[in-house]
Amino acid sequence: MMPKHSLANPPLSVLIVSYNTRAMTLSAIRTLRLHTRTPIRVLVWDNASTDGSAEAITAAFPDIHLVRSPSNIGFARANNRLAEFARTPWILLLNPDTELRTDAVDQLLSFAKTHPRHGIYGGRTIFADAHLNPGSAWMRITGWSSLCAALGLSTLLRHTTLFNPEGIGGWARNTMREVDIVQGSFLLIRRAIWRDLGGFREHYFMYGEEADLCLRAIARGYRPLITPNAEIVHHAGAASPDRGDRQILLSRARATLIRDHWNVRHHDFGIGCMVTGSLVRRLAYGTLGQMAPARFATRARAAAAVWHARREWRRGYGRGTTPLAPVAGTLDAAADADPEVSHRPMAIPGRSIPR
Repeated sequence: MMPKHSLANPPLSVLIVSYNTRAMTLSAIRTLRLHTRTPIRVLVWDNASTDGSAEAITAAFPDIHLVRSPSNIGFARANNRLAEFARTPWILLLNPDTELRTDAVDQLLSFAKTHPRHGIYGGRTIFADAHLNPGSAWMRITGWSSLCAALGLSTLLRHTTLFNPEGIGGWARNTMREVDIVQGSFLLIRRAIWRDLGGFREHYFMYGEEADLCLRAIARGYRPLITPNAEIVHHAGAASPDRGDRQILLSRARATLIRDHWNVRHHDFGIGCMVTGSLVRRLAYGTLGQMAPARFATRARAAAAVWHARREWRRGYGRGTTPLAPVAGTLDAAADADPEVSHRPMAIPGRSIPR
C-alpha cells in the first residue's frame, strides 16, 4: 500500500513558496504531513534562499517536488509557476511560516466541498501562543475604511467594525462568515477557478495578490468563505522580518489595490489617505518613541521609513505584467472534473463589481 502522501491521484496540491525561512518551512511541511489524512501532493518553490532552505528541504523530504529558482521572483509569480505543476482538482496556498496542530487541511477541504459555490475558502489563524492572528480574513478597501486608517481610528478603535471595517473589528474569526479577502497564507481554491481567473496578477510582487484574486473572483459571482474549524498557526512576516521594509511592501500593495480596483476618479483620495495616514503615524510614533523608546522605538523607525519612502510606494507596483496563461503539457484538464460538487459561482443579489 502506498503512503497517503504519494498517491498517484491525490485531490489536493499544496503550494509553498519559501524565501530564507529554512526552519519554518521544514516545520510547515512536517506538520502538514503529520496532521493531514487527505492524500496530497506538496509543491515547493524556493525563491533563491541563501540560508540553505532548498538543500534542507531536499534532504528532509526527498519525495517532494521542489523548484529552485535562481532569483527571487516574488510570491505571486512563484505560486503561478508552481500551479502549472498542479494536476489536482484543488489547490491550497500555504505559507512557509505556518504550522498545523490539528487536521486543518482535512477540515478546510471538507468544508469547501460542502459549500461548493463560494469558490475560495480560508480558516482561522492563531499565533504560536494560541492568541488570535486576525490576518486570515479581511474586507475590501473602501473610501470610509481609508479615511479611518488615515485618522488612526482603525488602530485606536480596532475592535469595532464601524471604524475598522477592513479588519472586521470585533470578530474573533470563530464563526463561519463570508468575507471579501482570504489571506494567501492559507487559501483553498478549485484549480479550475484559479485557471479561469488567470492565477495571481504578477505585478503584485509581494502582498496584495490574494486580495486582488479574491476581488476578481467576487466580480465573477463567487464569495470567499471562512470556517473556524480549520485552524493553523501563522507566525506572519517571516519572509520580510524587518518591520520598515515590510510596511513599505504592504503600503505599495495597498496603493496597487486602490489603483486596480477603484474608479480612477477616486485614486487621488485613496492614495491621499494613505499619505496622510503615513504622516500621522510618523508623528505619533516618533513622539511615543521618544517618550517610551523600549516600547515604541521599532514602530517609530518603521513609520519613519514608510514616510520617507512614500514617493516610491504611492505609485504601486504598476501593471507591466499579466497573469500567466496555462502552459501546454503541464496541466491535466481531466483533473478539473469532480462529480462530488458543482463549482459554478453563487448568485449574489445586489453585489456590484468592485471598483
